Amino acid sequence: MAIFSHYSVMLKETIDGLNIQDDGIYFDCTAGGGGHSLEIARRLGQSGRLIAIDRDETAIAAARERLHEYIDKVTFVHSNFSFAQSIAVSLSLPYINGAVIDLGVSSYQLDTAERGFSYQQNAPLDMRMDQNDKLTAYDVVNGYDETSLIRILRDYGEERFAPQIARRIMQAREKGPIATTAELVEIVKQSIPLKAQAGGHHPAKRTFQAIRIEVNGELDAIEPTLRALTGLLAPKGRLCVITFHSLEDRIVKQTFSSLSAGCTCPPSFPVCVCGKKPVIKLISKKPILPSNEELRENPRSRSAKLRIIEKI
Repeated sequence: MAIFSHYSVMLKETIDGLNIQDDGIYFDCTAGGGGHSLEIARRLGQSGRLIAIDRDETAIAAARERLHEYIDKVTFVHSNFSFAQSIAVSLSLPYINGAVIDLGVSSYQLDTAERGFSYQQNAPLDMRMDQNDKLTAYDVVNGYDETSLIRILRDYGEERFAPQIARRIMQAREKGPIATTAELVEIVKQSIPLKAQAGGHHPAKRTFQAIRIEVNGELDAIEPTLRALTGLLAPKGRLCVITFHSLEDRIVKQTFSSLSAGCTCPPSFPVCVCGKKPVIKLISKKPILPSNEELRENPRSRSAKLRIIEKI
């Protein structure tokens, strides 16, 4: 099994964006291997507190080991970040001063073959970020009907050959279950014209992304979590969100736009009657992108975008 490793994308930009107070309370909602958590903990004083959250038990164990010098300042929580509100309640936290969410799948999850995330290594179809969850990639690939498979591949993978891939999956299932990542990769390759496979990304990239999102319910949790975290933030508290594909970034952008909008009355109204006021301000009106140096060090960061807001 691979050692838990996860390159913390735009680490400096994220930590700077949090504007950390040494006596503040912070959530790392996707602790991973502890990269962001470590830098937050280093900046906290005696009364500061970090809540390190991850749905992957292996990540929590790795973060606990990495942050052993700061263990008195850190509370580790094995949970989905969508439960941020209830986590705050359970820890008797009336507010937090900042939070970070890194929505990317970790390098450990990609590189550990038996987790079934990678289209470059053969393994059982799994893709669960939390090994205690019931739904697996095997269940999706072998249990969903053709219409549902097309929807997932189109909506979550933005795969233009979704109907062809779904049809080929259904045909393969008639001979027996599709059990491994290698089998799925071969099915995808058979479904996409060779001309369309030339250059660019691996032909199975979009399919694997789509199934992973479905298995882990990744997109559904983003907007309610952002709203919950914004509600928890103290005035001038910061929220930093790192996304890795357009679907995630669109949700983050739209949610932040809504929270920063204020009055929604028609322009023709002489005075505001809705009474709505902005909840946040955008610290980065446009997303922050990885530096050229970071791109050289970690090519996986090329699609990353960082957005930062501050509670009013």
